[in-house]
Amino acid sequence: MSMIYDNAIKIASDYLGPAAKRFIDRQIVAHLSKANPEDLNENDIPKFVEWVRVSLSLLTEDQSIIDECVKRIKSLVKSANEGGGGLVPDFRAKA
Repeated sequence: MSMIYDNAIKIASDYLGPAAKRFIDRQIVAHLSKANPEDLNENDIPKFVEWVRVSLSLLTEDQSIIDECVKRIKSLVKSANEGGGGLVPDFRAKA
């Protein structure tokens, strides 16, 4: 499994719970035209995050949640390039 794909699901899970995998898979298959969602790679991230933004906007009007999720997914590329494996911590405020 692609680390970027796996971590994108982990990030989305913070916002979408158990629906995250289905949400991420749909964005990759429908909008990036990949038969296998696990083929998500760092070159796909710019287009991928735009579709995540659009799709999350249909689910919530809270722009801060959308921006935060997109920022975390974008940072997967930087983290992966720095040898961090692409794992991005949960930056959401804890109650």
